[in-house]
Amino acid sequence: MVEMQSVVVTGPGAYEVQTIDRPTPGPRDVLVHVRACGICGSDGFYVSIGGIPPRQGATPLGHEVAGEVAEVGSEVRGIAVGDHVVVNPMAAPTGIIGNGGATGGLSEYLLIEEAVLGTSLAVVPPHIPFEVAALNEPMAVARHAVNRADPRPQDRVVIFGAGPIGLGALIDLTLRGVASVVVVDVQPGRLQKALEIGADAVIDSSQEDVAARLIELHGDAPLRPGDSRPGSDVYIDAAGVGAVIESVQRLAKRGARLSIVAVHKRPVEVDFGALLSTELTITMAMGYPTEIFEVTDDIVTAWERYGRIISDLVPFERVAEAIALATTPGAADKVVVTFGDAE
Repeated sequence: MVEMQSVVVTGPGAYEVQTIDRPTPGPRDVLVHVRACGICGSDGFYVSIGGIPPRQGATPLGHEVAGEVAEVGSEVRGIAVGDHVVVNPMAAPTGIIGNGGATGGLSEYLLIEEAVLGTSLAVVPPHIPFEVAALNEPMAVARHAVNRADPRPQDRVVIFGAGPIGLGALIDLTLRGVASVVVVDVQPGRLQKALEIGADAVIDSSQEDVAARLIELHGDAPLRPGDSRPGSDVYIDAAGVGAVIESVQRLAKRGARLSIVAVHKRPVEVDFGALLSTELTITMAMGYPTEIFEVTDDIVTAWERYGRIISDLVPFERVAEAIALATTPGAADKVVVTFGDAE
């Protein structure tokens, strides 16, 4: 058998690069030579808890995959050897790729079982760099958050958090042509990147009065005489800190909408009595029920803007460094592991 290397969680706080047999595709499968795989925050979490049952202690990592088709089963249609592809990790019949399933994308090769074009994977043009194509999965998460907010052309939007998901939501909203997008964060470097990617304005919430600044940008929409609130229509929480929810409760005008895509690790207090008069709509956004390949066309259209989200490219030979970088708070924004020449 031909061998390959793959990153596998081996126990709580432990993982290793294992040498395993390279998969052999069946007639309905596709074998992808992985060329880039992003590191997600969940990867560090899976390492910390020792993997996911039923593969506790033996969980392959990596689900943000782009690569080149190496082999195609005889019954697969619409996919050819040499195609550049992005992968839907949710479609794998043996469990979610890199999320407790039998396979992981932090491997030199990835078997796509029961491969169906448009369901399991999608083809991208060869001029799109593999590392940018690997953003497809997290950008689908961002797109779902935007979809849940139901943006309209006249909307004025506020995004809390200028990490990869917040920046992905920013690009999505600007491509849709909404009236205004403001990004709020506490890190100057992230705010500068948001401006470069297309934000109309940014707010450093550690230095500025968010409410006053939003009123300057989006106008005043008081709930009652003597009240003062920003005219912002949509809030997206891509930060995952309690202060964001607290702020939105103070800021929301009547009829505003809040989409929460961030993972909150601690309970957050919500005063529904105070919110009643705002008629605030709160929606949660998890995963990408329909968005995994909807976002692919946007990435193809605006790949250079999406590429700015990536902060670090690390070769697979230094994957331990990549995981450490991605899981150290404040060390990096978006880390992508490359395999060979990822251009």
